[in-house]
Amino acid sequence: MEGDPEAAYAHYVLHKFHILPSAFLALSRNEKAFVMASVDEQVKAEKKQAARIKR
Repeated sequence: MEGDPEAAYAHYVLHKFHILPSAFLALSRNEKAFVMASVDEQVKAEKKQAARIKR
């Protein structure tokens, strides 16, 4: 992710989960870390699924 990583995650959760950026940014450090790790896992799973479909 280029630029501000927190902004990139805020963008993702806005579009994927309809969580406003202000709500995401207001989370505690631990909650934000959990959401960011969850997003990473979700993206990894989506890429794996896309690769499976492509084959």
